[in-house]
Amino acid sequence: MFKTYYSSEIGIVEIVSSEDAIISLDFVDKEGETTEFPPILREAYDQIDEYFKGKRKNFDLKLSIEGTEFQKKVWTELTKIPYGEVATYKDIAIRVGNEKAVRAVGNSNNKNKIAIILPCHRVIGSNGKLVGYAGGVHIKEWLLNHERKFK
Repeated sequence: MFKTYYSSEIGIVEIVSSEDAIISLDFVDKEGETTEFPPILREAYDQIDEYFKGKRKNFDLKLSIEGTEFQKKVWTELTKIPYGEVATYKDIAIRVGNEKAVRAVGNSNNKNKIAIILPCHRVIGSNGKLVGYAGGVHIKEWLLNHERKFK
């Protein structure tokens, strides 16, 4: 595994990759040790930089995603939520074929290890409230406002 860190306006982002795919992207409290950079990690760093500068709306990176088939379906649906827009947990449940699976969608979002790239921050409660985000609701709010600004 290889690691690098990106210092954003809202905190430190840790990007982890294998030799050829992104494994995780998460907000962390402090930087760890940066390792050597395989090309995929350099590309991810550059794309995250473009995202935070408002220049990138979609990511083009090979991802290594581990989860159940249901989780993978949810994460795939996340990538279909347009930049700067939101969907509800129920919207995603309907899209994966089980409108009663709202809690399971929430649990899948919670297990998402590739924040921003798999944009779980774009999923909100059915009442329009920002609920649940591993990095904190304040980060979710910032990311949504950031995207709306550059939409």
